[in-house]
Order: sequence, then C-alpha cells, then structure tokens
Amino acid sequence: MQLTRKLIVNAAMELIEQDGVEAVSLQRLASELGCGLVALYNHVPSTSALLDDVADAVMSGIAVTSVPGADWQAQVRAQARAFREIARAHPRCAMVVVSRPPSSAAIVRPAEEALATIRAAGFGRAETVRILRAFVAYILGSLLPDAGVAPDPADDGDVRRARLRAAEFPQVTDLGPELSSCDHDADFEFGLDLLMRAVASLQPAQAAC
Repeated sequence: MQLTRKLIVNAAMELIEQDGVEAVSLQRLASELGCGLVALYNHVPSTSALLDDVADAVMSGIAVTSVPGADWQAQVRAQARAFREIARAHPRCAMVVVSRPPSSAAIVRPAEEALATIRAAGFGRAETVRILRAFVAYILGSLLPDAGVAPDPADDGDVRRARLRAAEFPQVTDLGPELSSCDHDADFEFGLDLLMRAVASLQPAQAAC
C-alpha cells in the first residue's frame, strides 16, 4: 500500500468518526496504517495540519444542486440541505470544520455562496452574517445526536419517562409516544421551514418586490 496524503486524511476521518477528534494523533495513525512515524511526517507536518485537511475534505464534498431561476429562499434551502447531507455523512468531522479557522478555498466557498445569496435578497451586512450564523447553528444543532454529543430523543425514551411521575411531568408523560419516535429528516425540514419564514419576514420590502 502506497502512503499518500489522501489515504492519511481518510484514515483520520474514520478514526474521528469512530473515537472522536481527541483520539487523533500522528502516532496513532502511523499504528493504524502500519507505517513509521517518519513516513507519515513526509506527508503531514503536524496533527493541526491534518485536521485542516480533514475540514477541507469534508467541505469539498458539498454538492449544491442549483435550480436556474430559483428564488433566494430555494437557493438557501438547497445550500442548507447540501451542508447537512455531507455533515450527516461525517458528523464528528463536521464538528472539526467549525472548530478550526478556515484554511482553504473549499472551506470558505460554501459560506461565500450563502452570503452572496442572502445579500442578493436585499439584506444588510450585519443581517446577512447573522442569518448565515443562524442557519449554521441550526444545521449543526440538528447533528448533535449523530455526532454523539447529545442523545437521540428516540433512544430508550420510554424507559426514562417510566420513572417520571405523571402528576409532576404531565406533558412529557402524555406526549411520550411522540417524544419516543423521531424522523430526523422531517424534523429538520420542519425547523428549516420555520427558520426560512422568520428570515423572510425580515426581508427588506424593496428587495421582495
């Protein structure tokens, strides 16, 4: 097996998804790949540089399907879904992306496209940045169960709620079946629709005409 930077980055991504970013070290990767540490240094100068490469690899995988003539809301929805799709494929690596400063065009480009779409809708400078941050926060928040940062609300929900007193928590116990089931895609689209409506309500009147 020929050692390449791409092979090393892929191995790092697998390790992050399996054990978390804290498990990544060049020594651990050398052991996983069955090579010497010096051989690894020939391709990756440091763990920090490797994590930059991981972030680049994740963001390079974003594929936005543009619809000619689509309005700004349709474009924002498409961009949000594309980011979520690649982030769901690599949830823990997606957290690496937002934890590091932008280090490549691949990382910055999705933000550039989203900012351009929002500004073209007539929003001001501050509003544009805040809207982008709101979408990023929402998308990343929806990924917390996939990343192992928060429990999936559908996991063992009945067991936990069985220990609650109905008189003290009437809503939680009454809505137990609904809380125990979870359609991640439907939940995401519901939240995305709410966010889009809120953002659209702020759109300058002259831009909406």
